[in-house]
Amino acid sequence: MQLSNVLSLDCTKSAVSCSSKKRALELISEIAATHLDQNPQPLFECMLNREKLGTTGIGNGVAIPHGRISNSDHAIAVLIQCQQPIDFDAIDGQPIDLLFALLVPEEQCKEHLSTLASMAEKLGNKKICKQLRNATTDQELYNILIDDEEVSVTPQ
Repeated sequence: MQLSNVLSLDCTKSAVSCSSKKRALELISEIAATHLDQNPQPLFECMLNREKLGTTGIGNGVAIPHGRISNSDHAIAVLIQCQQPIDFDAIDGQPIDLLFALLVPEEQCKEHLSTLASMAEKLGNKKICKQLRNATTDQELYNILIDDEEVSVTPQ
């Protein structure tokens, strides 16, 4: 699966003013809800419930919040670059400024896991993270991930 199948330009936001983990998840939910034509509250609750199981802050300023959603037949990703880093209870204790969220239909668990693994690997690349942090527009942020051929994900 290509990342462009789940991440669109209108779900990619640069220089977002965000004050907390909760607010970041709310913003992601609002963006995804508009794209999915759904109420943002259940989307927010599914990501918040996942965070209660353990942080999705994977370290080095990156978080990959995710969850399974009902009433949808396709996955959606949201990429946010925060204006200022926020506390996200990351595993390394460092604040987060890059969030890649993934919401998938409940029946797409296998695809969900392989996409998360691929993004965790990609966002573990310091060069890519530096490019994402230096991006100044939504388009530039989007292009950094989409134009990279290694972004494609193959369900296992």
